[in-house]
Amino acid sequence: QVQLVESGGGLVQAGGSLRLSCAASGRTISDNAMGWFRQAPGKEREFVATITWSGGTYYADSVKGRFTISRDNAKNTMYLQMNSLKPEDTAVYVCAATNYYRSNTYARHRNEYDFWGQGTQVTVSS
Repeated sequence: QVQLVESGGGLVQAGGSLRLSCAASGRTISDNAMGWFRQAPGKEREFVATITWSGGTYYADSVKGRFTISRDNAKNTMYLQMNSLKPEDTAVYVCAATNYYRSNTYARHRNEYDFWGQGTQVTVSS
């Protein structure tokens, strides 16, 4: 099993930046695709970004050009650098990992993920 723990959320003004981290434990996730999702109050959980085992990335249109997903396999950790934040980015951000072994498929759907963290709150004030 894989345990995922997010950190780095907080309150920031519009236009500001935050960097989220997702630390994995239980086993190495260097061979697996991972991703970030977010859920705002009263809304469905939505895809934000994904990264393959080899570092390929894919983003939702709403964050493209502002967010950057990355991973440090030596630390078993994934990151989400969020710049130019907007009030509509306010949500609980959740990291997730797949069981895709060395696949270059971009996992964009919730049902592709097998392991989930608890989430970290990001609030962007206007």
